Amino acid sequence: MESRRPATEAEARALASSVRLRILRLCLDQALTNKEIAGRLDANPATTLHHVRKLVDTGFLAAEPSRPGPRGSTEIPYRATGKSWEVNVRDSGVTGGGAAMVDAFLQEVRLAGLERGEYMRLGLRLTAEGHAELFRRLQELLDDFRYRSQGDGEAYSLFVALHHDVTRES
Repeated sequence: MESRRPATEAEARALASSVRLRILRLCLDQALTNKEIAGRLDANPATTLHHVRKLVDTGFLAAEPSRPGPRGSTEIPYRATGKSWEVNVRDSGVTGGGAAMVDAFLQEVRLAGLERGEYMRLGLRLTAEGHAELFRRLQELLDDFRYRSQGDGEAYSLFVALHHDVTRES
């Protein structure tokens, strides 16, 4: 299992935005320009550029070599670095990261079509040791698939949430 290092405050703040999380996902497989990102998000390019710059400043996006654009302009494509998988924002003291992940997930699932996903829910009762084991094993499984080279495969996204079930507390 790969261990994640604690996120800096700036890194945690950068990842506490559903828009920035969606930008990282868009730029995972291919480098996109700010204009292309804005178009895919149906967002204002100036607003998108603010988010892109925050991701570049914190190392989550990297600029690739510039290329000629329309009417003599220069375009800069950006690609996700994969750094977001390497940091743990949980204990950063920055709030909003969980909500941003859920919001990004819901936006992406709605775009794909709610009926096209595979969903599972499970209620558990775990001791502290059982919770730690489940989390560790899930992390190992996700790390295994994250680092496999399947470049020609179909694109999928996975969202896993392990949370206290307050509806079942006694």
